[in-house]
Amino acid sequence: MSNPTARHEGPDRDVLADAREVLEVEARAILALADRLDASFERAVGVLATCQGRIVTTGMGKSGIIARKLAATFASTGSPALFLHPAEAAHGDLGNVVEGDVVVALSHSGETAEIARLVEIIKRLGVPLLVLTGERASTLARHATVVLDVAVECEACPLGLAPTTSTTAALAMGDALAMCLLRRNGFRPEDFAAVHPGGRLGARLRRVSEMMHDAESVPRVSPGTSLADVVDEMTRGRLGLAVVVDPAGTLAGIITDGDLRRLLLRPTTADDNAPDLRALTAGNCMTARPRTIAPDALASEALRLMEEHRITAVVVLDGVDLPVGVVHLHDLWRTELI
Repeated sequence: MSNPTARHEGPDRDVLADAREVLEVEARAILALADRLDASFERAVGVLATCQGRIVTTGMGKSGIIARKLAATFASTGSPALFLHPAEAAHGDLGNVVEGDVVVALSHSGETAEIARLVEIIKRLGVPLLVLTGERASTLARHATVVLDVAVECEACPLGLAPTTSTTAALAMGDALAMCLLRRNGFRPEDFAAVHPGGRLGARLRRVSEMMHDAESVPRVSPGTSLADVVDEMTRGRLGLAVVVDPAGTLAGIITDGDLRRLLLRPTTADDNAPDLRALTAGNCMTARPRTIAPDALASEALRLMEEHRITAVVVLDGVDLPVGVVHLHDLWRTELI
């Protein structure tokens, strides 16, 4: 395939057509990688899975930027990793590589001098070397424990010079390694949450138990509690609700501010015997079988329930229908989840 953007140059070029061409060239390159996957990829995942130390990624220039990103991806998905700049490695940073590590080197040509100079030392340490390269016959490939072919037909650069398609291919292959390793290691959402405590992502991975109001702070009434006492209890709790429990302490229902408003605004007719509000009890006003959630559920699941059912709070139950707290929409507002 010839390089893209072969049409005339100038300010009157079709920018959207150029952009689509770049994206299509890079997309085809990634799909071609999928077609070339073989046993080498499986061996690479196996080597990474048995790593007793850190995954050390390295690369120069644009490949180095991709290598740095891959180190961050490995580290955030349960595999300790670091980026080693190959030029700095020759000036002392090679001490970061120790027995038990695995080195992942990115070089489209496979002849990057700075990395080639490290091969002898890497081999002396007995450290496995995984190489992502576009040249299987290159120097790095010949010394690699496993070679992953990330060759591309052409760069998306109209000059055929700037690393574009080649770096995209290396990034995609590295991501494939990281995600397969994640699955093989049994990495779970709660493990992800442990290393992503901050920001919106961290909020989505927090547990309901971390955000809920515990049982002692949640207004609690019995089915026979008078409506006046229910209102007093709800006012004291400042959550806009009261949990209704039976004599055994299990959940019977919930009463919210909205329930009270609908009760007061219920239309009456001449034939309707409107109830005496002073005679009503919690059992007359509650919503039976309210929406509930487990303490170890993700906060994002609580938000989904609230949005789906248009409610502002969810009762938190343990395994035997005992209310242990309430998670409120306001609790989620205080995070970056919303």
